[in-house]
Amino acid sequence: MKKITFLLVVVAAVLAFSACSHSETYADRLERENEAIHAFIVKKGINVISEDQFAKQGNTTDVTKNQYVHFSSTGVYMQIVERGTGNPIRKGETATVLCRFTERNLIRDTLQLSNQFLVFGPKVDKMSVTNTSGTYTASFDPSSSVMYDAYKSTSVPNGWLAPMTYIGLGRLVSATSKLAHVRLIVPSQQGQINASQAVYPCFYDLTFQRGL
Repeated sequence: MKKITFLLVVVAAVLAFSACSHSETYADRLERENEAIHAFIVKKGINVISEDQFAKQGNTTDVTKNQYVHFSSTGVYMQIVERGTGNPIRKGETATVLCRFTERNLIRDTLQLSNQFLVFGPKVDKMSVTNTSGTYTASFDPSSSVMYDAYKSTSVPNGWLAPMTYIGLGRLVSATSKLAHVRLIVPSQQGQINASQAVYPCFYDLTFQRGL
């Protein structure tokens, strides 16, 4: 199973890199990335809202209108599907967070990685997240992370941390409990190590819950 996982990841990485011509400049790659993000937004009928509008709506996005807030400082787009049961990580707190995700390469418009399908690996990704005065940092647990298995890095994409201020992290303890659920468009500079090097954006569908 691991051999299949790594083969698929390697193939995806090779394809991502091969898409970049040796004659391309970094500016060319960034332009192609921006075009891919715009094409995805148009294709999916995404309604982009400003951070001001997001704040006026109580830091929520209207899923019925397919709203995504655009964070201008990072280029990340975020849709909060479900805020989730529980409280955000407090300032000064370090929490174990469990994550289910699907990663889509927007340059190739293909599913690239997921821990929701056995072919990629049956693990729930575990990460340690710290809130330092409102700034979040995080690392994957190498013993329980499909992202680590694929990219050989414990670094959590910065884009994954964009929702942390706005979601509740709890556990499913009753019939009314809900996991935090977000969708993200993450540009390469906020993405995982391969995306950063090859310059491609990813779309993520993620759920988060507090670990033990």
